[in-house]
Amino acid sequence: MTALGKLFRTTTFKLTLVYLTVFALFAAFLLGYFALNTRRLITEQITDTVNAEITGLSEQYRLGGIRQLVIVVDARARRPGSSLYLVTTFSGEALAGNVTALQPGILDNPGWTETAYRRLDEADNVGHPEHPNLHDHQAFVRVFQLPGGFRLLVGRDLDERERLYHIIVGAGRWSIAIVIVLGLAGGLFVTRRVLRRVDAMTETTRTIMAGDLGGRLPVAGTGDELDRLAENLNVMLERIEALMHGLKEVSDNIAHDLKTPLTRLRNRTEEALRSAKSEGEYRAALESTIEESDGLIATFNALLMIARAESGQAGDMLAFDAAEIANDIGELYEPLAEEKGIALKVEAGESAPVNGNRELISQALANLVDNAIKYTERPDKSVDGVTPEIVVRALNDGNRVLLTVADNGPGIPEADRGRVVERFVRLEQSRSKPGSGLGLSLASAVARLHGGELTLEDNHPGLKSIIALPRGGPLQST
Repeated sequence: MTALGKLFRTTTFKLTLVYLTVFALFAAFLLGYFALNTRRLITEQITDTVNAEITGLSEQYRLGGIRQLVIVVDARARRPGSSLYLVTTFSGEALAGNVTALQPGILDNPGWTETAYRRLDEADNVGHPEHPNLHDHQAFVRVFQLPGGFRLLVGRDLDERERLYHIIVGAGRWSIAIVIVLGLAGGLFVTRRVLRRVDAMTETTRTIMAGDLGGRLPVAGTGDELDRLAENLNVMLERIEALMHGLKEVSDNIAHDLKTPLTRLRNRTEEALRSAKSEGEYRAALESTIEESDGLIATFNALLMIARAESGQAGDMLAFDAAEIANDIGELYEPLAEEKGIALKVEAGESAPVNGNRELISQALANLVDNAIKYTERPDKSVDGVTPEIVVRALNDGNRVLLTVADNGPGIPEADRGRVVERFVRLEQSRSKPGSGLGLSLASAVARLHGGELTLEDNHPGLKSIIALPRGGPLQST
């Protein structure tokens, strides 16, 4: 397809043609209406003028007879720019006036009519195409029959009316022609400009489809619909790039972080086959294998939950009380905390309504509590003899519900708080602790899925993890 053909097939050019056609038709109608009304107005003015003159001349005839009328008409006919006058006998013999020739039969029909005529002061050798003895003039005249059989003709030349009409029509034609030319030129200009932007977007999409996810659609900065479309698509591309980058990192992390436990699992099994002598040794090897396998299954389950949360698969979204979740999680983990010598407290007395997936939010909060227990120091390692504690809270904060877990552990440096919510990320001080580095990542994905966020703050000392969720409507009592 040629560049010009491509230009003509664009929606912008087609819309320009439609608007241009509508505007040209409207302009033609408006100019035609103006021209016709101008012609009608001039005709009405001629009618009023002629009627007034005939009334006056009839009065002159009544007062002074035909002699007085001839004198008045002769005087008026000699004035520059005068109307057309003619007084004749019943037989058509001219008595006074400035008209020497008319179309046949005009004087025989009283009333208004348009006719060709010849003035008294015009040359005899200039004629009308159909009436050789008439000059090419048109007049709008009224024939009035006077008492005694005399006829009075009064009229006005129509050259001025026709000239004005043709001027307006000619100007209208030129105006419409200019509008069409400028409209087409403007349409081509706008279409080419839009087409260049669309072509630039198309080229960028081809680059992205070729594998360069860093490409972004150009934004002209005009704030028009193409800019808004490009900005939204760029946000989408950034999200896709982040997801693809995350997928690559997950693949790399799975390959590295799961390789060790799988290798350990194989080595233990191989060692049992090679060196186990009794049923007890085989059983111990199998129990170790099962324990290692459970850890791998838990890791894959966590990855699956994160993938579902990030893809927007929330499952059943129901209204529930987040305070109940906090109490249930506290009750579940209280024995484990006591075993480690840690005081676990729950502050969730007030109802905290949330609309979402109860299982996912419970799992996210459980991950935070599990991390807090895992990294909080034992009493024999506490500072200044203070027993470490973990506080789980469910609070209402305006239009949000805050699920917080505060501990007295080592905390997380501020520089690392944005990194630890990524999959398989474990800080250096936590390498000796069991875990896969997916707990905070799952909590963050669940929070985003429900329109909230996970934030990490300093608890002075320790870490305060906060899941902020949109507050739901009032819960129905059962």
